[in-house]
Amino acid sequence: MNFNHPVINKASALLLQTVVRGWMGTLDYKASAYDPTIDPASPDCKERGIYIFWHEYIPILLYLRGNCDLAMLMSRHRDADVLSRLSLHFGFDFVRGSTRRGGDGALRELIRKSRTHHLTITPDGPRGPRRQLAAGSIFLASKLGLPLIAMGLGFDRPWRLPTWDRFAVPRPYSRARIVASPRMYVPPDLDRDGVEHFRKRTEAVLTRMTQEAEAWAEAGTSKQNQIKVAPAPRPLPTPGKDFLLGLLGDEMPAEASGLPALRRAA
Repeated sequence: MNFNHPVINKASALLLQTVVRGWMGTLDYKASAYDPTIDPASPDCKERGIYIFWHEYIPILLYLRGNCDLAMLMSRHRDADVLSRLSLHFGFDFVRGSTRRGGDGALRELIRKSRTHHLTITPDGPRGPRRQLAAGSIFLASKLGLPLIAMGLGFDRPWRLPTWDRFAVPRPYSRARIVASPRMYVPPDLDRDGVEHFRKRTEAVLTRMTQEAEAWAEAGTSKQNQIKVAPAPRPLPTPGKDFLLGLLGDEMPAEASGLPALRRAA
């Protein structure tokens, strides 16, 4: 039996969406940003950017920031078939490809998407090594002139799967924390040495943001200027054929509302 059949993938994505929403909905989310205007759900976010975070924390962004004009880069590997359909259900657009497979086509599509969308990349995906930033995000930021925003994400003592990225599964009703860097600008027309220089710098920033978020989640303390975070509002479905296609995981991108969803912590 072919378990990678499109119908099975669509059904799996629908089921997984329900599980992820229910599970992630039990968590306590708080965020701290060096520049609050980097939040794509905020009306003060006036500049498109490239959001980077480690592969092991994908569910946080899926749950919190759908419907915010975000396009996610995903591999062409069959394992990403369900994830790409899942992203549509959560209100994300996506581009399929990587530096290994479909790289040129993915680059052209990312350039096109960047005119109307923020971009998001897991720079150690799709196959690792874990928490080692690949040069693709640096090259893309240099070529497009878009800033990078490092999203440090962390759960309180999560369970870890035996995968290459040690995928993090949060404990129900535990803490999830987000620490975001300011916008980081990469000069245009970098040579190979320049790309490597900014790759190392960006990897160090993302590592520091992640360690800070993980320590904050485990400690359960308060941070200055912390905010409580909730999922971005979901757009109302359009009745009829378009709505049914959306439920079935059609390749057309979901509509995005871009409405804010941040609440000040009490």
